[in-house]
Amino acid sequence: MRDSLPRLFYGVGLTLMIGWILVIARPIILPVVASVVVAYVVLGLAELIGRAPGLAAVPAALRYTLAVALSLGIMALIVWLIVQNVAQVSTLLPRYQDQFLALIQRGAVTIGLDDEPSWQSLRRDLAGQFNLHRVILTSVVSVASIVGTFAVILIYAGFILSEQKAFANKIARLSDQPAKVTQIQQVIRDVNSRIGTYLVMKTLINITLGVASYVILRLYGIELAGFWALLIGLFNYIPYLGGIMGVGLPTLLALVQFGEIWPVVAFVLVMCIPQVTLGNFVEPWLMGSSLNLSPFVILVSLVSWASIWGIAGAILSVPIMAILVIIFTEFDSTRPLAILLSKDGTIDGPGQPVAK
Repeated sequence: MRDSLPRLFYGVGLTLMIGWILVIARPIILPVVASVVVAYVVLGLAELIGRAPGLAAVPAALRYTLAVALSLGIMALIVWLIVQNVAQVSTLLPRYQDQFLALIQRGAVTIGLDDEPSWQSLRRDLAGQFNLHRVILTSVVSVASIVGTFAVILIYAGFILSEQKAFANKIARLSDQPAKVTQIQQVIRDVNSRIGTYLVMKTLINITLGVASYVILRLYGIELAGFWALLIGLFNYIPYLGGIMGVGLPTLLALVQFGEIWPVVAFVLVMCIPQVTLGNFVEPWLMGSSLNLSPFVILVSLVSWASIWGIAGAILSVPIMAILVIIFTEFDSTRPLAILLSKDGTIDGPGQPVAK
């Protein structure tokens, strides 16, 4: 009991210190973490290419080259969509503002208000100095700044991939005790297997969702369809809330474009079809419960990492928590914590599973 209290005190202090470092060092740490994720996707994609029918005999170097080329193509497409839509949004802002005002005025007439609101009355009564043009333009500029971050992430990921072979030699020389080296290697293998598989399969599912959403957006004539499809694919990395955010944002634009409620309702229902199909049927079939995380833990992790790193933290919350559970599993002092964080109490550690 005497030893437990100091350990608890030190643990809480260490957690607070790490959280503080993660917040103030976000511009440095976040690109590094994102580059590790990109490296995992590239390596997992290379393995997936090797498992494809007829490609098992393809040399590893060629598989990695194809995986890198495909990943670079996807990243280039993302950057291109962002740059293209920044210019397009700036030209569409005045029309959006007029349509938004017309929609509010029509709603005011419907509910029986005597005076139709104008921008001046909206600013005075609702939001003080609110300026839709300034708010949206500021958001677009913030999104455009991601382009520079993408370049940094690609550079980091390139160095990580180039040092892949040397990393194994470094691990082998970390300790003179073979048991400790074996334990570290086991942790890395588990992380590579589970996280790599999760990221690759999740990425493929999100690409499929983005393409399906793009087709629907184009069929309904929604402007900036490519940009919305990109956001839908990225938001789908976020557990629980990602699907709502992905459907909600283009729905607001559809409401402004259509100006009628029933076409928007039909649009929402159609947009939910790929979300429900992939999220409730395809994804569980492909991945099952490979990460072995409690739904409540996923929710708490989502809120915690989102408060530290924003949207990027929400996207990375599940892989980070899964890595922590794998690491906790390998050490006797933290295995009880891994059991509490797991989905059903069953964890694979250095020996037999703890629970059935």
